[in-house]
Amino acid sequence: MNVPRSQQFDDVYFSVQDGLAETRHVFLGGNGLPEFWQGRESFTICETGFGTGLNFLALLKLWRDTAREERPKELRYISFEKYPLTPDEIRRYLSHWVELAEELEMLLAEDLPLGVTLELVIGDVNEEMPKLDAQVDCWFLDGFKPSSNPDMWSETVFANMARLSAFGARLATFTAAGFVRRGLMAVGFEVRKVQGFGRKREMVVGIYNH
Repeated sequence: MNVPRSQQFDDVYFSVQDGLAETRHVFLGGNGLPEFWQGRESFTICETGFGTGLNFLALLKLWRDTAREERPKELRYISFEKYPLTPDEIRRYLSHWVELAEELEMLLAEDLPLGVTLELVIGDVNEEMPKLDAQVDCWFLDGFKPSSNPDMWSETVFANMARLSAFGARLATFTAAGFVRRGLMAVGFEVRKVQGFGRKREMVVGIYNH
């Protein structure tokens, strides 16, 4: 499988072992989905780093596969991306997963199911997140690794996460870096380390009860 690598940050967009399995373990499982959205009329997810769109497609498939009465009627997905890939690149990198074929075509055709909204914000997350108006239920923290892309893991991002989070909002991220955990705790998140995916020993999940 051709695993894409960012030239700007010298890091892969997803796991060389299995990017889809990583997404399901870290972001879906880490946030307790789909159980967490049961009984909700609406549900908002915010992601730092759209990348190839793999997280969105995995989430969209989960929503479509969940019984209608057990999923939110309105699903809002907000994602920030400073260096967007082209549609051709996205197709090339994600067509490997045939189980996401329908969702991939929906994304590329900009023809999402009724009730699902994707808001892709192009630009620096530190400049754009302060402008956002939302009440976020789940966070997918998926910027490139902190050592390569520290700007994605800034105090500005953490402070705005707290501003935008609904009470009880959850977060999940592949990294267990100490300064990330401390930054999240400083703005009111309760965080803990759990089993990571594949060769990654640990990852972080959290909840906003401030």
